[in-house]
Amino acid sequence: MTDKLIIFDTTLRDGEQSPGASMTREEKLRIARQLERMRVDVIEAGFAASSEGDFEAIRAIAGEVRESIVCSLARAGERDILRAAEALRPASRFRIHTFIATSALHMEKKLRMSPDQVYEQARRAVRLARSFTDDVEFSAEDGSRSGLDFLCRVLEGVIDEGATTINVPDTVGYAIPDGYAELIRSLRERIPNSDKAVFSVHCHDDLGLAVANSLAAVKLGGARQIECAINGLGERAGNTALEEVVMAVKTRRDFFGLDVNVDTTQIVAASKLVSEITGFAVQPNKAVVGANAFAHASGIHQDGVLKARDTYEIMRAEDVGWSANKIVLGKLSGRNAFKQRLRELAIMIDDEAELNAAFVRFKALADREAIVSDEALIALAKESEGMGTNHSHF
Repeated sequence: MTDKLIIFDTTLRDGEQSPGASMTREEKLRIARQLERMRVDVIEAGFAASSEGDFEAIRAIAGEVRESIVCSLARAGERDILRAAEALRPASRFRIHTFIATSALHMEKKLRMSPDQVYEQARRAVRLARSFTDDVEFSAEDGSRSGLDFLCRVLEGVIDEGATTINVPDTVGYAIPDGYAELIRSLRERIPNSDKAVFSVHCHDDLGLAVANSLAAVKLGGARQIECAINGLGERAGNTALEEVVMAVKTRRDFFGLDVNVDTTQIVAASKLVSEITGFAVQPNKAVVGANAFAHASGIHQDGVLKARDTYEIMRAEDVGWSANKIVLGKLSGRNAFKQRLRELAIMIDDEAELNAAFVRFKALADREAIVSDEALIALAKESEGMGTNHSHF
């Protein structure tokens, strides 16, 4: 068991499958450069067989990215795999990621194939991909709803053909953390050659459990790769959010005992870039990258943070790329936060009575306005000058 967690970013592939999130070749290149700056282990650049535009974008990224592994998705068919191999040819290091569905529902209703046919096609696909690279990933689509015995059979077969990464996706976001972790653990224990591959997880957020499922599979199931996307971008309710799993593992290294390569100071820049390019806004209360993630409005919280940041902050804002935490002044703010913000604005009210009077006026204003701006605070200070003994100064 390695003590390294591999971060596989699929913003440019699964993230782009979000309705309305389509990206141009140049936009994909911009994001890929940022992902490389962030030191993501694997960049899934797209689905080469899906369109000429995606093929060209993957080829451009493969020709430019040198530190991260560049990957293309491919269905378990000859045309897709050949197309992926061609697009990835300029890369210094690349991975072919091939997949086929393994759940009874998908095999019968979508593929219209028997389990034996799926098994043989999976093996053929990995064998072909392996002829182009020794870095081959196989995904059992709808893995979390697949029969355990059949899943074991397929995964043993593809590992035998040379697959080095085995992904068991929760394609439709159906899994629950304990059950999903147990599935990964059972597969690793029951498949005789499981030690020859890294087990990976790719979870969707339909029930809001993508991050929880991924982390449970890592901690309890022994998975060592998480497939994720910036801002949780992805089909339907989205994918596992990269920023959340990375910061969970780093912040709670005492619990997970794992390291990640990611330069976390690049996370906010990546989040803003993806939001700008896709037009998908980040909700203010989004973990790690939301505008309010390191903001404090309650007076009790503000007082604690001003005295010692770790009273209410388990991460430093600077560690993920924010310039600093943020004290938001409103009706819940206390006197200490009010006084501190005046100091930051270079406003000194030396007289205690004047400061108390200014705070009372601030509270009255905060009852009318959700957030009191710096401009309003300056106006309050000037009002104190006019009413008091001219002890306030800028």
